[in-house]
Amino acid sequence: MNVIEFDSVTKSFAMNAQRTFVRNHLSRLLYRRERQRFVALRKVSFQIPKGQTVGVIGANGAGKSTLLSLVSGLCPPDAGTVIVHGRIAALLQLGAGFHLDLTGAENLRLNAAMLGLSGKRTAEIFDSIVEFSGIRQFIDEPLRTYSSGMNMRLAFSIAVHVDPDILVIDEVLSVGDQAFQAKCMEKILEFKQLGKTLLFVSHSTGAVQSLCERALWLDHGELVMDGDATEVVSVYEGQLPETRKP
Repeated sequence: MNVIEFDSVTKSFAMNAQRTFVRNHLSRLLYRRERQRFVALRKVSFQIPKGQTVGVIGANGAGKSTLLSLVSGLCPPDAGTVIVHGRIAALLQLGAGFHLDLTGAENLRLNAAMLGLSGKRTAEIFDSIVEFSGIRQFIDEPLRTYSSGMNMRLAFSIAVHVDPDILVIDEVLSVGDQAFQAKCMEKILEFKQLGKTLLFVSHSTGAVQSLCERALWLDHGELVMDGDATEVVSVYEGQLPETRKP
């Protein structure tokens, strides 16, 4: 059974949308001028079966984060179809879904609710989440007092404790101390052994090879290669200048 399916998916974004003045809006309305768009993904198709661990590689701007956003349901495609079966826990950026003025405990409960957990179930696993995160002494402090590493600890701990069918990770494990990174990797391996699905974006091709059996290589929004992780990484690295290889 496929848990993720992309069929000819295209996604674009308006460029410089935040810098558009009123006069520019009026000009486009009067003269029917279209705002220039950046195509982040172009006709991308693939399927991921249940229990597979897939890495997504490519240079900055290749479309990796856009792909994860589509999988996570944060935005719709312009064309094509995206089908996802099962509960998703996504770590797309630090602090996503968190409110800086709420405490760590309050953010934990809010984030768990957003991921579909009942208040009762959240109460049952609350201590386990806090213990894994290693920030118990700060859990009742507002999130604005947290470091980026503490944010990542809390976000990752929540994500792996809500029992998702699909775990989506975008590079955030590069934040934090080595001991907690190792702890995260152990949890991901446990996650794999339980037959869950993992979609993992990283600039570390070594991490992709060690964690994933399959890799998708994106370049300028197009799927260049899809196959065995070691083979895809080898070809990808062969295309990079020596000074840019991870």
